[in-house]
This record gives sequence, C-alpha cells and structure tokens, in this order.
Amino acid sequence: MGNWGHREAEESPSRRKRPDCGEHMPAQAERLLSPGGTARVPTSARSGRGSLSREQVRERRTPYLLLIRHPILEVGHLGLLWLSRGLARGRPGRKPSDGITAKAVGRTRPETVTARAPCQLRAGGWLWRRDSMTVFLNSLTPKFYVALTGTSSLISGLIFIFEWWYFHKHGTSFIEQVSVSHLRPLMGGTESSISEPGSSSNRESETSRQNLSECKVWRNPLNLFRGAEYRRYTWVTGKEPLTYYDMNLSAQDHQTFFTCDTDFLRPSDTVMQKAWRERNPPARIKAAYQALELNNDCATAYVLLAEEEATTIVDAEKLFKQALKAGETIYRQSQQCQHQSPQHEAQLRRDTNVLVYIKRRLAMCARKLGRIREAVKIMRDLMKEFPPLTMLNIHENLLESLLELQAYADVQAVLAKYDDISLPKSAAICYTAALLKTRTVSDKFSPETASRRGLSTAEINAVEAIHRAVEFNPHVPKYLLEMKSLILPPEHILKRGDSEAIAYAFFHLQHWKRIEGALNLLQCTWEGTFRMIPYPLEKGHLFYPYPSCTETADRELLPTFHHVSVYPKKELPFFIHFTAGLCSSTAMIALLTHQFPEIMGVFAKAVSMISRTCVEYL
Repeated sequence: MGNWGHREAEESPSRRKRPDCGEHMPAQAERLLSPGGTARVPTSARSGRGSLSREQVRERRTPYLLLIRHPILEVGHLGLLWLSRGLARGRPGRKPSDGITAKAVGRTRPETVTARAPCQLRAGGWLWRRDSMTVFLNSLTPKFYVALTGTSSLISGLIFIFEWWYFHKHGTSFIEQVSVSHLRPLMGGTESSISEPGSSSNRESETSRQNLSECKVWRNPLNLFRGAEYRRYTWVTGKEPLTYYDMNLSAQDHQTFFTCDTDFLRPSDTVMQKAWRERNPPARIKAAYQALELNNDCATAYVLLAEEEATTIVDAEKLFKQALKAGETIYRQSQQCQHQSPQHEAQLRRDTNVLVYIKRRLAMCARKLGRIREAVKIMRDLMKEFPPLTMLNIHENLLESLLELQAYADVQAVLAKYDDISLPKSAAICYTAALLKTRTVSDKFSPETASRRGLSTAEINAVEAIHRAVEFNPHVPKYLLEMKSLILPPEHILKRGDSEAIAYAFFHLQHWKRIEGALNLLQCTWEGTFRMIPYPLEKGHLFYPYPSCTETADRELLPTFHHVSVYPKKELPFFIHFTAGLCSSTAMIALLTHQFPEIMGVFAKAVSMISRTCVEYL
C-alpha cells in the first residue's frame, strides 16, 4: 500500500470509489480553506466505511488537494502544501511528523494524479491565490503607495533628464541607439545580412562612399587669423572658438601645402616640417624662430608667426610682407630647376602653394584694414596668374570684397563664371545670386500688395532664387534674420551644413542689411521652400537630396557652446515622451495618495479587483 503521509490503510471497494472531482472538490477546497478549518464529507464518500470523525475526514481529504503534480509543469503545488502545514501546526497535539511531508508528494498514485490534477488545481490554487492576494493588498498602507510612486517618479525623471541631454548633445535617443546596436542583433536583426552577404557588403560600401562624398570638409576661404582674431576672442570670453578636430584638419592642410619630399635638402624646411606637426602653439612658434635662425628667408616660418603670434592684423600684414619677399625669391629659383627631376617639380608645387597662400592672406589683411580696392586687385591677379588653383575658392573672397564696394555688375560677372552647373556650389554663390535678384524688387515689395495683385516676373525670379539658395543650405536664413546668434566661423566648413551657414552669414549679413527690403523679402518667402521638398532627405528639387550626415560633422567642427542647427528638424524620440509621461503620472499619484489616502485606497482596491478579474478571465 502506498504511504499517503499519515498512516497505513487497507484497500476496500469503498476506498477505491472516490467522489467525483468535478462535483465535490470545489466544496472541499472551500471548507478546507475556511477560517474554521473543518470539513464535511459527502455522503457518497461515507457510504462504504461508515461515519468518520472530523479529524479523520481532514486527514483523508487533505492529500487529494495537496498531493498533486501538474500534468504539464511536473511540479507539486507547493502553495497548498505550505497551507496544509500551517493548518497542521495550528492544531494542538499534532506532531510535525504526522502532517503531510514532501516525501509524500513524490509517492502519489498515478491514477489519482491523472484523474484529479486539473480540477483540483483550479479548485485549490485559484482560491489560495485570491485569498493571499487579498490579504497582501489589505496589509498595504498609504505610505507604501506614496513611497512606491515617489520612487518610480524619481527614477523615471532621472531617465528623462538623461535622455533629453543625450538627444540634444548627440541628436539621437540613447535607449533607441542601444536597442538598435545591441538588442537587434540578439533578436535576429542580422539574418538578412547573413543570407545575402554579397549584396549587403555592396550596399554598405555604396552607402559609405556616398557619406564620404556628402560630408567632405572644405577649407574655409574666409577663415580668420588665429593670433589676431581667434586668440583675442579667447582672451575676452574665455571660450575656445576652434575645436580640436578643426585645428587638426588645419595641421594636415599646412603639411600638405607647405611641405614636400625635398625638405631634407634645406635645414630650415626640415625644422618647419616638424613645426607644422606640433600640437602646442608655443612649440610651433619656437620652431619657427629656430628655422629663421638657420635661414632668414624661410617663408613658411614667417607665415606661421603671422598666423599665430601676431596679435593684430597690422602685425600679421608686416610678417606676411616679409614672407612674400622670401617666397617670391624661392619661387623664382624653383621655376628655374623644375625640369631637372621629379623632386624639383614637387618643390615647385610646394613653393607655388606658399606664394598663393601668402598673397591671399595679404589680400584679406587689406580687406580687414579697409583697403578694399587693393584687396580686389590682389585677388584678381591671383585668379589670372594661377587659374588651376580654383579649389582654394579665391572667387568667394572676391565676391565679398566686391559686395563691400557695391560693385554689383562685377559681382554678376563673377557669378556668371562660377555659378555653373559643372562647378561645385556654395552658400556664397547661391545666396549672392539671390541677393542680386532680390535687390531689384525688394525696395517696393509688400506682402499685402503681392497677395492682391500677384507676383510680377521680377519678383517671381527673386523668390525662385531665394528658394534655390534655401534648398542648398537651409541654415543660412536663421542667421541672416538674426533668429540665431552668430559665432566666429571655423577654419573648415561643411557645404550645406551649419558651419557653412555661419561662415557665410558672418561676412555677408552686412550686405543683406545694406539693401533695403532684402531681409523682409527673405523672411516672407524662405519657409515656402520646405513645401516644395517635403522629404528633403529622399528627393530634392534643384539639388541632390539633403545629406543626412551634416549634423555629425558640424558637431565636430563647431564649438560645444554653440547650438548646432539641424535640418530637417528631428522630432523628440518616443522614449523622451514616455519617460516624461511616466514621471508626471507617478508624481501626481504620489501627491494624491499623500493628500487623500482614503480615496486613493478605495481607488487602488478597485483597480486591483478589476485587474484580478481580468487575469482570472484570461
């Protein structure tokens, strides 16, 4: 005979005939779980053996509720086992060895398990869960709910603040970024790439090449002087206007323009080659003086001192004039030896770059000191003498100087030459063309009059030119209309990006203000561009789709204290809205629970009962 946990018993026909599970077990479970702890035996169960005491009935009926194993989970119902032990301990004169033990669970009869497990689990398990949940909820006080909701509000508020900071600093949600980069591969997001490795690699290479071409960084043709302008800004404000990434690009440009493979032939050039690689400005200046000690006609040494040591434009111009004298001498010598060897040809290219750079900076010094016609003459001579060097964008310096002279016919002639479909565009070319067409109609333009009679042909041409310029660089109007504050332009710019918009508006804002009504016409028409290109990242109107990598590159080029302009404007990520709503709702619940504990207690009980009913229904 199997041991049922309390004693040995003989088998009898009446013993084998148990009451039907579906008919009597709910009543038995309810009586066993009642506070009195007593139970009645159905008549069908007593017919074969006679009357039994309540103690014997409890001992016989309890195992049927306790000694079960779930047919799917293959585990005993430990909750009812714990309840049975509690009832046994509460009975006087009962020894622990007389109760139901864990050993009995493993020795239940197979026929009893298969026949009674499902119905007994429903009868006993749900009742125990409901009663225990009720006891647990009734034991909670309003202070617990205040602490719970307050803690939830604090945690969600911290997450919200971090998400907001991360979005404004990096332009994306931290949670979304982690989920895309780490969770998606774990959830099988890389299956397509595994199934088609060739096509995915081709797509990635094409995307990378497109991003590189779109995010090419250009030398700012109107960059300022480090010592005379950037450093003075740092002295006054205590802020660094140039980023490390921007200065590193300038160091690479200097090594490309001012060094070559034959530098070892001249000791001064060898010293300057090391100077351009130095990160510390005092070390570079010290190396420049060492190069001048070795060769008093070292042009690149004067260039470095003019750029970084001179604290005024006048001092910089003096040093550049000394550099020009030395540079012209070296250039004439290189011209005579250019056909002797490939090394001499490389040396001539380097000396040409040095001479063009010096003349261009002298023209910029003349422009800053008010000698604008002299600056225009130097720039025109440079463009005639060295036409292949169009990559330096000297024509943009010329456009700005001509606009200062108000020589609009000359400006139109320069635009006719460089505003060509085969040449790369820039904000200076597009917005200068729009300015010239706006100049003819801006003084008489009125939005009310235009809405009544319509636009004239000249006004339509001006509006179309503005739309063309805004499509190329949508960040410029905010600076021209003074909706955003200007900062010093960086030494490198990204075309169609915020850095290019700053560089253009820094020098050309005065030209737009000089023409009456130009900014008014720009303000009335520039936002209409966005209706023409509803999806700028996918399809453009006159230009290619707007590159999606400008924000990342501009954050590297522009200082941290500047709020980078983003186009198209990004919506706040879902998790920022979610954490903000969670923080607000939990804080409100905590406040209401603290102020009105009775009402919130009734509300909490109602919510718990509704949720429990839904769970039981499911």
